[in-house]
Amino acid sequence: MRIMTVSVLRGRLVLEDSIVEDGIIEIDGPTITRVCPVSDYEVEAPEATDSTFLPGLVDVHCHGGGGESFPNAESAEAALVAVMEHRRHGTTTLVASCVTASAQVLRARAKTLAELAKADEIAGIHFEGPFVSHERCGAQDPTFIIDPDTELTRTLLQDCEGYALSMTLAPEKPNAYGPGSVAEALIAGGAIPSWGHTDSNSMKAREALAYSRERFSQVVTKRGPRATITHLFNGMRPLHHRDTGPIAEFLSDAARGGAVAELICDSIHVDPTLVRDVYEMVGREHVVFITDAMAAAGMADGQYTLGPQDVVVKDGVARLAQGNAIAGGTAHLMDCVRVAVTHGGIPLVDAVYMASMQGATILGDRTVGSLAPGKKADIVEVSGDLNVRRVWRRGTVVE
Repeated sequence: MRIMTVSVLRGRLVLEDSIVEDGIIEIDGPTITRVCPVSDYEVEAPEATDSTFLPGLVDVHCHGGGGESFPNAESAEAALVAVMEHRRHGTTTLVASCVTASAQVLRARAKTLAELAKADEIAGIHFEGPFVSHERCGAQDPTFIIDPDTELTRTLLQDCEGYALSMTLAPEKPNAYGPGSVAEALIAGGAIPSWGHTDSNSMKAREALAYSRERFSQVVTKRGPRATITHLFNGMRPLHHRDTGPIAEFLSDAARGGAVAELICDSIHVDPTLVRDVYEMVGREHVVFITDAMAAAGMADGQYTLGPQDVVVKDGVARLAQGNAIAGGTAHLMDCVRVAVTHGGIPLVDAVYMASMQGATILGDRTVGSLAPGKKADIVEVSGDLNVRRVWRRGTVVE
C-alpha cells in the first residue's frame, strides 16, 4: 500500500500564462497533483503567505558553479558540486556544458556526465565546440578548435548514451551543415545544432538555419525540433548595417519560428534593455534564458579554470587570465530572471517562461517547466524581490 505524502503550499503562483495572486499547489510525493486559486480549494487551506512560487528553472547552457567546472570534472562527484550549487538557487533541471578541448578530453567528460544524467542529476550534455570560429572563439581555447568532424560527433553522441542535447558550431566552417555534415549527424542522433561562436556572414548563417529547419521537418526527434543560437550577441560578429554578419539572420529566423535564441540576462553579457528588445521583437516562445555559468557561480572573486583556460573573476565578472575575453557567467538562472524583470521591464510570467518552460521544450521534457497537475514537483519559493527562499525537486526540499 502506498503511503500518501501530500503537502500543500499557498502563495502567489506564476503559471505558464498567468499569475494566481493567492493560490494552492498540492504535492503528492514527487508530483504536483493540483494547482488552483484558494477560492476553488474545497478543504482547509494553509495560512496565507507573502511568498511567490515559480516552476523549477531549466538551464540548458551551464559550465559549472560552486567552485567546480563541468569541463574539468574528472568524476561525477566533482560535477555534482556544480549541479547542487545551481539547484539550491532554483535551477532544478540543468544541462552540463563542456568547452573546446581535445577529443580525448571531450570523450572522457561525456562519459562522466552521462553517468550523472543516468542518475537524474542533470538533464543533458552540451558541447560548446570544438567546431567553432578562431576569430570569435571567446574563452574557447583556439589550440583545440578544429573543422567539423562528423565521425567525432557521432562518437561523442555515443559516449553520451542518448543524453547529448546540443553542440555549438560555426555555420561558416566546412561540413557544418549539408549532406554528411555535423548538423545532420546531430539531428539524426537526437541532438540539436546550436549555431554560434561564429564570424559568419549573413548568407552562411541563413543557409545553416534553413538547413536545420529542413532536417528537423524530416525526422522525429525527442528534443524540441528547433536549432538554438548559442548566447546571442556574445561570441559572434556584431551587427553592422553594411557588414551584417549572422545576428540579423538569427533574429529573423527566431521571429519566424526557427531557431531559439539563448540570452545571458545577467547585466554583464547583454544589456537588459537589449534583452527586452529581443523579447519584444521575437516573442518569449523564441528566447531561452541561460547562465553560461562557470565554476565561480556562487563563489567569491578569485582564480578559476574553464577547461584548459585560466580565469580571473573580479567584481563578479569572469575573464580569461590571458587576454580580456569574458569567460562565462557567475550568475544563477534566478538572478537572470530578476534582472529581466527589474532592469529589463519584462513581465514576470514571461521572464519565468524563458527560464523554465522554454528550456523544457528544448529538452523535449514535458514533465518539467511549469506548475501544473502531473508535472514533477520542481518548485521555487521566492520573496517579493525574487530572492530564493526554498527549492523543491521531485517534491523534496533541496538542502
